[in-house]
Amino acid sequence: MPSAYYAPLDQPLTSTDDDDEEADIERHQQQHQRRPKGAAAPSIPFLEAHHHSPMAHLRVASGVVGGRRRCLLPLVLALLFLIAFCYFTFGADTRLALGLGGGGGGSDDSDDGMHSLDGILSRALNETLHLCSEGLFDQRLYVQHKPMEEYGNLPIIYFVTPTYPRREQIPELTRLAHTLLHVPRLHWLVANDQEGCNVFMDLMLKGFGIPYTHLASPMPSNFRKVKPAPRGVANRRAALQWLRQRNLTNGILYFGDDDNTYDLRLFSEIRQTQRVSMFPVGFIADYGVSGPVVRKGKVVAFLDSWLAGRRWPVDMAGFAVNLQYMAQFPNVNMPYKPGFEEDRFLRSIGLRLDQIEPRGNNCTEILVWHTQTKSKKAAVVRLESEYLDGRSNLGALFRSLKIMGVASASDTEGPKALISKNGKAAAHSTILS
Repeated sequence: MPSAYYAPLDQPLTSTDDDDEEADIERHQQQHQRRPKGAAAPSIPFLEAHHHSPMAHLRVASGVVGGRRRCLLPLVLALLFLIAFCYFTFGADTRLALGLGGGGGGSDDSDDGMHSLDGILSRALNETLHLCSEGLFDQRLYVQHKPMEEYGNLPIIYFVTPTYPRREQIPELTRLAHTLLHVPRLHWLVANDQEGCNVFMDLMLKGFGIPYTHLASPMPSNFRKVKPAPRGVANRRAALQWLRQRNLTNGILYFGDDDNTYDLRLFSEIRQTQRVSMFPVGFIADYGVSGPVVRKGKVVAFLDSWLAGRRWPVDMAGFAVNLQYMAQFPNVNMPYKPGFEEDRFLRSIGLRLDQIEPRGNNCTEILVWHTQTKSKKAAVVRLESEYLDGRSNLGALFRSLKIMGVASASDTEGPKALISKNGKAAAHSTILS
């Protein structure tokens, strides 16, 4: 199986940060909104310029016509070659995952088309999955001032966090971990978009004492250059595969990104989920919120600034699923189609509007916020390697920062590290020799 390029941990992937990805998705969304269903396709000047009657063509000199034909022939052949190349290069699975069609059969938006869609989504698309480490024993003695045995009857929440190597990765996972430390009966599934296992992350996750599973689930190489990239899909698919392999049918599934903010009440709410529960998510697109519309205790519609024909226009953090209900649908999965992951996932579990359970005081409270950290490149500081030995803490400090992908020291690159004493900058040799 061909291997995709993955940057080493000290060189985090920064080609597409979260803000750039959202901008790409918003442009994609605006195109859907500006062109209603059934509207005529935009005119093409080249075709309009050549759309004349046969008599008009007869008035053109034969030499000019022959010259135009000779010019057009290479362009037409090149276009046909490009179409054929794309068709045979991308398999049916890949074309469907990219939203290009070619899956054979009708549109995947129809109920009939969902049967073929389920079959395709249930197969791996050049995916790899490595189980890096697990800690199945809950090492916490107390949670929220209660001994752990008092929570023994609660259903387990399987909290799935997709993540990828970047400068902010370890700080955000650390912040999220200190929220999850307050939640009893929780198993943390951390799926990292990296080809190999991250030993530093293994040690960090083990140190929190929360039951966890660390997976390495790299995005297939054929999706890496797609704009916007389907980030997080391979990670969530890996978590679904992990749940299937263990035949887990008791508990609650929740997709929780590492850069979101969670109210502790959310976990008590979703633990009551019988089929699928939903709740509003703050900081979403133009409206600042995305979530269900509730009347008389029932979900009747959805509030979201981007529809694009989605049956379930909700955010990934805005729903939870009971595993016993999900087990009825063996082909549950998620496509590599940015902006449509939630919709297609909920379709794959056969969800109906009357089955949705509104949470958060009938969807009037925000219990999860789609906060995001502005991604930046890892810093490089000019600090001579001869001073990064055991004479000070700087050697060990910068080795840790490099492993985390936050910063690295260099003899020749980056701004010179300023070391001060008594308010004045001093030469490295003065302080560190």
